[in-house]
Amino acid sequence: MSTKAYILIETAVGKSRHVTTVLDSVTGVETVDPVTGPYDIIAVIRANGLSAVGDIVTSNVHTIDGVVRTVTCLSVNNN
Repeated sequence: MSTKAYILIETAVGKSRHVTTVLDSVTGVETVDPVTGPYDIIAVIRANGLSAVGDIVTSNVHTIDGVVRTVTCLSVNNN
């Protein structure tokens, strides 16, 4: 069964477009939406288990130039 997570991303000033472009090419990322409010981007990730979600976030999201902070919210309804 796959695990779905919402990644709330805060970016450095002027980096949202770059981060969005890079996230669009990351395996496991289903959607990437620039948003208004306390976060700049919300990405939806689907992977095979919590460990795989963690690997995507730490290896592929945190390493993007311009990502300042993330919050990972696991979906309790994995449809």
